[in-house]
Amino acid sequence: MILGLTIPQFTALHVGLSFIGIATGLIALPAYAAGRWMPRMMAIFLVTTLATTLTGFLFPIGNFTPALGVGIISTLVLAIALVALYGFGLNGRARIIYTITATISLYLNMFVLIVQAFLKVETLNNLAPNGNEPPFVVAQTVLLVAAICLGWKATRRRLAV
Repeated sequence: MILGLTIPQFTALHVGLSFIGIATGLIALPAYAAGRWMPRMMAIFLVTTLATTLTGFLFPIGNFTPALGVGIISTLVLAIALVALYGFGLNGRARIIYTITATISLYLNMFVLIVQAFLKVETLNNLAPNGNEPPFVVAQTVLLVAAICLGWKATRRRLAV
């Protein structure tokens, strides 16, 4: 039991938070890159992404894993994003710092989504059972390129403001 939930229930909560974070991030960050600020959507993105990361630490952990490493990095990046947004109000360099860290946060959440999809979805797992085969590498590369493009576009727009 974790927080009064069975492991499957807690996993469903964790995954649900992740999906909400990804969905709202995929709406809010491209809008932000296009110059439209969506404060409620961005807040939901940040809160659910942080909740996803923090609930990940509550699963039974036997030793250090790549997932734990991603969780630590994600927590630090989200903390910086939250300080830039709510502590500095996106003033001065905080605007660029926020743009970069919010983009990294979405990227990391989607990175884990792809890893989990290749582990749990049989068709994908058959294509890349070890997680280092071309289909997996291509999926992660496409995600990385998309995140870099989104971050670049948003950063350039923020520098121009």
